[in-house]
Amino acid sequence: MASEMQTAKASKAVLVTGCASGIGKATALHLAARGWPVYATSRDGRGLDELTAAGCTALALDVNDEASMVAAVAAVTAREGAVGVLVNNAGYSQSGAIEAVPMARVRAQFETNVFGLVRLTQLVLPGMRAQRWGKVVNVSSMGGKLTFPGGGYYHATKHAVEALSDALRFEVRGFGVDVAVIEPGLIRSGFGKAATAQMNIPAVGPDDPYGAFHAHVAKATVESYERGPLARLAGEVGDVARAVEKAITASKPRARYTVSASAKLLLSQRAILSDAAWDRFLRGSFPSPGEG
Repeated sequence: MASEMQTAKASKAVLVTGCASGIGKATALHLAARGWPVYATSRDGRGLDELTAAGCTALALDVNDEASMVAAVAAVTAREGAVGVLVNNAGYSQSGAIEAVPMARVRAQFETNVFGLVRLTQLVLPGMRAQRWGKVVNVSSMGGKLTFPGGGYYHATKHAVEALSDALRFEVRGFGVDVAVIEPGLIRSGFGKAATAQMNIPAVGPDDPYGAFHAHVAKATVESYERGPLARLAGEVGDVARAVEKAITASKPRARYTVSASAKLLLSQRAILSDAAWDRFLRGSFPSPGEG
């Protein structure tokens, strides 16, 4: 009974990262419409007018900046007592061949998609543990379980998110904290265009061995989201928002929520194919650098 009373009094404040557009924006709007106290964030606190009009509280939160993360968590804690729900959504895709992407960009990819997520989670957990209730929702990707050529660094970050979430789920369950992973497939959110914008990569040499490959990856990425065969299986940002809601309202949330027909199809296909068969499948869609 005492545990139930403590849970009833626990803060249910939701902190969502990366809310200026796409999945983060849709999630903040969806949860606010259902009565959750939502703290919507962007790196500088801008671009959130629609969210504040919908009842969200806007905050600046840059997952690459320790002081920014500490300040945001402190602001929510001061008003609510604790961050009750953390939705780690902020992230982007750095495309490019493994050899070709400069290390500064590789580090930036991991800082945003992995290290920022980890540090923000560390900052909210003491409050969740103290109130014996909390939800951590990490927005991963179907790309956390499979890999497409030209996306190795992005996929590596999402594989890391999957592993970290599995470990964390075990470690905090006894404190009343649940951890769930959201695995979107292709989502109509502008993600494809944003990913290709990251492909302005310096040539490896005067006769760039990856130039044609990068051009094909950029084209294939945009077409997958907009007009290719898989585009018909793409989901909407609202689908992801509803999956987040399921994860935070369930008394016993699933470890993973796969979102969109494209994710279900490709993950099922990857699960039954050997590595060699998967490589053959990819060669039907991507040119192999150095061949031909």
